[in-house]
Order: sequence, then structure tokens, then C-alpha cells
Amino acid sequence: MHVHLVDGTYELFRHFFAMPSAKNAGGHEVAAARGVVASLLGLVESGATHLAIATDHVIRSFRNDLWPGYKDGSDIDPSLLSQFPLVEEALTAAGFVVWPMIEHEADDGMAAGAEMAAADPRVEQVLLCTPDKDLAQSVRGDRVVQFDRRQRIVRNEAGIIEKFGVPPSAIPDWLALVGDAADGFPGVRGFGAKTAAALLHRYGRIEDIPKDAADWDAPVRGAARLSAALTEHLEDALLFRRLATLVTAAPVSKTVDDLEWTGPTEAFGLVAQVLDAPSLAGRAKELASQQTATSD
Repeated sequence: MHVHLVDGTYELFRHFFAMPSAKNAGGHEVAAARGVVASLLGLVESGATHLAIATDHVIRSFRNDLWPGYKDGSDIDPSLLSQFPLVEEALTAAGFVVWPMIEHEADDGMAAGAEMAAADPRVEQVLLCTPDKDLAQSVRGDRVVQFDRRQRIVRNEAGIIEKFGVPPSAIPDWLALVGDAADGFPGVRGFGAKTAAALLHRYGRIEDIPKDAADWDAPVRGAARLSAALTEHLEDALLFRRLATLVTAAPVSKTVDDLEWTGPTEAFGLVAQVLDAPSLAGRAKELASQQTATSD
């Protein structure tokens, strides 16, 4: 079997900015939530059988206590933020397994889910459905891959190395050096993607990069300046790596059997009306009937 793990927060953002505003009879914005549900049903229609969606039930996480500048959701459009609980309710009613993260983030949930699913010998492949570079660290050979659904790009471990210049295991170190504006930490001044990749490719970990640039094996432009910056901000760099490292102990389902989609719940008809998309209920029921007929 193939297991699809979806970043529900990313999907909500993607649909919010891609779709025109739509309000239901109660005046509530529903376009993005409706789009996410339709998209997940489309994933089932394309052949997915075992799925889970990780969401940021609470925007703040343990990382906010570690770094004051870490993302906290304060800049999220209220029309988007109001759909966070709605999309969780709608996906659950549609029969999907939802992992709402509270102390952790959706990325942590996906990383934990990937580890759980990959440990099951029945699973042929785990697809991490997000383009988020954080999840590149969870890719393992051809068994756990990253799938950008919008661009239809699948990256295995070789693809991650080609894109970032480092293996998945070094992605947290790479992010720590170059920074991640989306997550709110700056990295180490002067380190660009190529320089960071070159050093990590050679030395593996931040703390293993020689403190004296004269000891670097390969010539790097501005080596003395970069070495001084890294030495001065080493503690910050190691903290940024911790921020970028996904937590595989985040709470998720126990087994892949729990992830099988078997159809919508009875509540989905009402939820589809709230989404101002009653046709979604019929679409989900028909899809469930087709799957039942196929299995029989």
C-alpha cells in the first residue's frame, strides 16, 4: 500500500490564496476549507487509500518558547485563520484521519506519521504531500518521498540531494545556516544555500565545520568572514537547528490501518451545507460506493 500524509495547513493556505472569496449563508468565509476537502477527495479519486492530514490546531508550538521571533500566526489573515477549525471538522466528517497538532506543528505530525508508516513492511511508499523544505529531512531513499501535488513533482533521497546539495539528514543543519524566513529564524549572516551545502557536504554537521577557515578543505569566498560569523553565532546556529529538526514523537495514529479511507460520516451532509457545497456529500458517498464495489 501507499500512504499519503498531507500538510493540511499548507493546503489551507494554498487554497486561500488561489481561490476567490466565498461566504456561506451565515456570512462565514469557507472557500479555502471547501477547496481542501475537494482536493482530498480528488486524491482518493486518483487512487489514494490510506491518508492522514496533519494540521496546526494551535499556531504556537514549543518552538516559540525557544526563539522569540518564531512564527506565531499573528500575521495570518483573519478570514484564513477562521477556517482552521472548520477544515479540521470538515475533513473529519468527510472520513479522513486528522492529526491536529497542539504542542507540535503539522510538519512534526507528518514526520512522526512517516516514521510510523515506514516501519510497516506492508507499506510500499510513504508520500509526504507538501513542498515544504522542512519535510525534506524525512525523506528516506525511495520509501519515504516528498510529493508536491501542485507541481506534480516527486523527490526521493537523490532528488533532495540534487535540490539542496545535502542529504535529508543534513537539512536541519542547512536550514540553521541559511535561515528560514517562513518560520522566523534568520540563520547565520553570510551563509547562502550553496556555501552551506558545500560545507555540510564535506563535514556533515555544523559543529564539525573547522573553526579556522584555513582548515577548510575547499576554497570558499569570504571564508574568513564566514568562519568568524559561525564562531560568534554557533550557539544560535545550534538553536536554529533544533527549531528546524522535526519531532518524530508527535502524537499520530498507531498503525497505518487506522488511515484507510472508507467513506464520509453521517455528519458530512450537514458539514457540506456549511461549506455551501452540498455536492461534496454526494461526491464522497459515490466515491465510497465505488471503492466498496471494487473491494468486493
